[in-house]
Amino acid sequence: MQKLEQLYEGKAKKVFKTDDPKLYIVDYKDDATAFNGEKKGTIASKGVVNNKMSAIIFKQLEERGVPTHLVKLLSDRETLVKAVRILPLEVIIRNVAAGSFSQRYGVEEGTELAKTVLEFSYKNDALGDPLINDDHILALRLATQEQLDTVRKYAFMVNDFLKEFFLKSDLRLIDFKIEFGECDGEIILADEISPDTCRLWDVHTGEKMDKDRFRRDLGNVEETYREVLKRVEEHQ
Repeated sequence: MQKLEQLYEGKAKKVFKTDDPKLYIVDYKDDATAFNGEKKGTIASKGVVNNKMSAIIFKQLEERGVPTHLVKLLSDRETLVKAVRILPLEVIIRNVAAGSFSQRYGVEEGTELAKTVLEFSYKNDALGDPLINDDHILALRLATQEQLDTVRKYAFMVNDFLKEFFLKSDLRLIDFKIEFGECDGEIILADEISPDTCRLWDVHTGEKMDKDRFRRDLGNVEETYREVLKRVEEHQ
């Protein structure tokens, strides 16, 4: 598979064309950002951790009926994926109050929510990725009703799987963000699932094992990312 010109560079990844128009190569970076890009830095080996973990998780989600963009892992930092048109939506699932949810609604971090919450935000850096609802999405033609229904169904399937998946590694899934794309008329899971996109707390100590260590200057960021991957790999 030949790697051709770069199509896109985001905060955490580069995407390249290949000699097959239906396949892209994703190259994971060590760059780290927070607060819509206001805070920037580097987390050594983050790209390796996120690439490997996403591949492990996406493969298992495929086996459970959630279609994904994953084709195969190419190297420590590169994955071959299906070419998708990304929906301009961030899909956020919250099991426990934390982060911006706690700030918006005045709920103490760590409070178990009476119901799992699904939120949408408009994927637009210039606007600060504002929260939107179904009516906004349909009015702005960001997705169709059928696509939204599919996204909701898959998002809750991903949540059910991830809670069990991470619990095996003594990690509690607090919340996470995922993205979906369209490929050959089908909605599929894309982007990544990693300590960058999930809030994970140690089951026994409550220690934060995710990007909050970078956001909140908690230290041991690189070590924590590597520890999460180590635990996940040990329980495969």
